[in-house]
Amino acid sequence: MALTAPTRTGAIAALLPDGRLHLQHGPIDVVAEAFGPATAVRAAHARAAGRFASILDELVAELDALRSPDAPVTGIVARRMAAAVAPYRPAFLTPMAAVAGAVAEEVLEALTGPGITRAYANNGGDIALWLASGDLTCALAVSGGMDRVTVRSTDPVRGIATSGWRGRSFSLGIADAVTVVARTAAMADAAATMVANAVDVGHPGVRRRPARELQWDSDLGDRLVTVAVPPLSPEERAVALDAGLRAAEGFRAQGLIEGAALFLQGERRVTGALALEKGDGSG
Repeated sequence: MALTAPTRTGAIAALLPDGRLHLQHGPIDVVAEAFGPATAVRAAHARAAGRFASILDELVAELDALRSPDAPVTGIVARRMAAAVAPYRPAFLTPMAAVAGAVAEEVLEALTGPGITRAYANNGGDIALWLASGDLTCALAVSGGMDRVTVRSTDPVRGIATSGWRGRSFSLGIADAVTVVARTAAMADAAATMVANAVDVGHPGVRRRPARELQWDSDLGDRLVTVAVPPLSPEERAVALDAGLRAAEGFRAQGLIEGAALFLQGERRVTGALALEKGDGSG
């Protein structure tokens, strides 16, 4: 049933049949859930719907700055995006690399409140978590033998994000998917982009096109993004995955992520917290 009527901005909030909250506005599509007494959950849904109504308009108002690697931004979500990508300078990365995770965090913040013990906001696979106690098991938008991750209240992880050339965002690399867990969803989102970009190998069959040809207003401009990856040899897959793993382990050493899982044509590499989920990280 509808939780609220569409706002003047066009944002819509509705309850799914299983009681989860669905928030949709333009390209933003969030599924959220809060755990606690019924009255607390209803209040959480109302707070989240109210906050969500203006998020897209706030981002659009600063879109030119958000598509630039260095322009200053002022909005709360925009600042969160900019902070998440800042540690990766001088690599080219605009705040848009963290938009999905940052929006998930903002919705999650509105969900939390009196009586709520656990909550999450899933923005197209980029997930922000809040845990006062207990744990949450999150489904991942990847395969390769790792389709879910359990996060406990004692863990530092509060954000999960996935990137790769097959996903909804553009990638400079050839990973089918890279999933990252970090202290926040925005941090995980930015890092997943960077690790996915690092999964690469020099193969003439990899096809790339300028991002602007695929999406005229892409923040990547004329940078070449992957559009097709041929079957690779075991040696080529190893080279590509190991390059991404080195990047992930470097970010982990800097405290930017807690773990990562990298997937390419049926093989994977895993490090940090995700290695604890699925063994030693070998392919």
